[in-house]
Amino acid sequence: MITDLVQIRRAGEKMREENERFRKHLKTHGYVERRLRHIGAEIEEQIDCTACANCCKVAAVPLLERDILNLAKAMRLPLAKFKAQYVEQGEDGEPVLRRTPEGCVFLSGNECTIYDSRPSNCVDFPHVVRGEGRIVTRMWEFIDRACYCPIVFNALDAFKAETGFSGASGKATRGR
Repeated sequence: MITDLVQIRRAGEKMREENERFRKHLKTHGYVERRLRHIGAEIEEQIDCTACANCCKVAAVPLLERDILNLAKAMRLPLAKFKAQYVEQGEDGEPVLRRTPEGCVFLSGNECTIYDSRPSNCVDFPHVVRGEGRIVTRMWEFIDRACYCPIVFNALDAFKAETGFSGASGKATRGR
């Protein structure tokens, strides 16, 4: 299990093309969704997200309208004031949580200051076990996330081994 963030960033970047081929491989080959989710859950159990919090430091948090309403209510702020202080437009024009140079505006050290009211995207993150649709429909997100999230990085490696994906080297990627 690799948890060093520098090593994950380097290896994740190096494996981008391989991970894209793996995503395409899963779309055209049979696999057992329940087994991959089980593997993902085992990996999630072994990694303490609060020791890392890298997702909160590097990724934008997309917001659903219900997330915005729930957060405004939890913070006891009028909706307009909450939006003005904590919401901005993402690259795609959709609402995201405001960011500081350190990451999410609600990140304090490695702790989420709104944990009990956090947006649905944060609840389901890294979307290996939880999330809408099958794993293969979320795989496009995993390619970037494998560069900063230890859970995604290790899950992809384990998924490749489980499915017998040979990658670029002609053998399963497990044990790199």
